[in-house]
Amino acid sequence: MEENKTAFDYMEALKNMNSGLDYSACVVTYGCQQNEADSEKIAGMLHASGYSIVKEPALADVIIVNTCAVREHAEERALSITGGYKHLKTARPHLKIGICGCMVSKADMSDKIKKSYPYVDFVFGTEKLSHLPEILYRSYEKKKRIFVPNDGETQIAEGLPVIRESTFRAWVSIMYGCNNFCTYCIVPYVRGRERSRRPEMIIEEVRELAASGCKEITLLGQNVNSYGKEFGGECNFATLLSRLCEIEGDFTLRFMTSHPKDASFELIDIMAKNDKIAKHFHLPVQSGSDRMLREMNRHYNKETYLSLVDYMREKMPDIAISTDIIVGFPGETEEDFEDTLELMKRVKYDMIFSFIYSPRTGTPAAKMEQVPDNIKTERMNRLLALQNELLAEKNEAYVGKTMRVLVEGKSKTNEAKMSARTEGNRIVLFDGDESLTGKFINLKITKSAPFALIGETEA
Repeated sequence: MEENKTAFDYMEALKNMNSGLDYSACVVTYGCQQNEADSEKIAGMLHASGYSIVKEPALADVIIVNTCAVREHAEERALSITGGYKHLKTARPHLKIGICGCMVSKADMSDKIKKSYPYVDFVFGTEKLSHLPEILYRSYEKKKRIFVPNDGETQIAEGLPVIRESTFRAWVSIMYGCNNFCTYCIVPYVRGRERSRRPEMIIEEVRELAASGCKEITLLGQNVNSYGKEFGGECNFATLLSRLCEIEGDFTLRFMTSHPKDASFELIDIMAKNDKIAKHFHLPVQSGSDRMLREMNRHYNKETYLSLVDYMREKMPDIAISTDIIVGFPGETEEDFEDTLELMKRVKYDMIFSFIYSPRTGTPAAKMEQVPDNIKTERMNRLLALQNELLAEKNEAYVGKTMRVLVEGKSKTNEAKMSARTEGNRIVLFDGDESLTGKFINLKITKSAPFALIGETEA
């Protein structure tokens, strides 16, 4: 790609090229919060290039599919939805279709799209996000397909335009990539090595969000606890959080995801003494078996993990702790699985995201001896039963308490109710007006359910 022109130069060039055509663009997103944050930048760049942003692909002149590669099902969905756009291209040959994100950062998948999806005009890897305006411009100019893979680019493009999905909630990426190479995970191969944004750029972005009235700001990274390692001790994650808490405004800071091997007592101390930081810690354990943790290349054991949990609860007795658990990792025995169940009983998590292990080609675990599907399913059912029991017990303890919540809008599961979220990330359903959306209010919890609380506004 050309180095002497910036993304902004190509945004202006696209605007001039398409002047008077009234083009629109649609961004379709699969995957994690980082993908959502990337899509907001994609939409921002397209809008700055003269495109109106629409929600329906059928109305768009440019469609970009931002993909996930964590599980095979996510890839299948992305390919299926892209295949459905073929008829749109047939009807309107000027339509541009692009695919980006983690899935196409795998060389084999990029090759598959090149051979089997001839109506896809361009593909670019996760490291090439800021190159989108040039890629799209070249696609129009050269009238040929363009494929731009990751190449180890370490420079982070700052100041890209963003169109945020919410006016009161925002994602802020503080770093990209991952150095951990857990044996089950494809992320380091598709998002590259860790690279952190400069703290002053993050602070300025959060300051602008707070000044605009944003109420919840979530800091994103594959492992936020390793933020700033390349800065030589100048600013680690705990220090960054402390500096962000000095920004004026009524807002809450969240962060994800944390790796237990890099979580520190210093970080927990910073959380405990700063009211702006939500008292919620997502700390993925993946397994309660030390043997499995070694096979997963996680670099911690059950003892060190529990020491973090105990210190959190010592410093913040009401903290909510959530986790990720993999069921049926290669070689998992009944004893290993029982260790996980015992850990769940010991920690009493506030929320658990559990997954049946899915092999990802290109990772070491995909070559290990696999647990039969029927055993994985049976274990997952047992884990879910325990999870529901523990969550019901946790939620019941909130009945009668008054809690500060951020109102999110109409509930997606019960349109007659409004939905809000507690500091500990619990959903609360209540009767209220949509004008409350985006505001902090107090709700008295009147009833509990396994996956939500029921509340009412105080008189």
